[in-house]
Amino acid sequence: MLGEKIGTDQGKVTGRRILPGDDYRYVKMEITFEAQGTLYGVPVMNMGTYTIYERVPGQLYGEGQGILTTSDGEGAIWKGHGVGHADQSMNMSFAFSLAVQAGEGKLSKLNGVLVIGEHNVDAEGNAKSTTYEWKA
Repeated sequence: MLGEKIGTDQGKVTGRRILPGDDYRYVKMEITFEAQGTLYGVPVMNMGTYTIYERVPGQLYGEGQGILTTSDGEGAIWKGHGVGHADQSMNMSFAFSLAVQAGEGKLSKLNGVLVIGEHNVDAEGNAKSTTYEWKA
């Protein structure tokens, strides 16, 4: 069941590169980002890399992984995927889901939920995400 909004973050794309594609007709791109925000009210840094694949012009599929860290050194890892689209200016919007593995500290609530959300990146590399919980 879709639950409450659990967080937001804002940051910057720190790297972009075009990768060799599995099919010469489509683009494959790797994007790395860093963002600061909150999850369940806990300040976190979110760092990750995702690879996007163009299915048909403008339609994107992505897979990624990353880490969350708190200011006192607690951490968690995430792995996810999503679907989205890009416009001609390279503004991208994604709907995503993440599975998170955390320890027993402040981020432990993330172990029992599927994190779903929206991720947007503009042509200048500004990234913003909003996250919600989905409990089984």
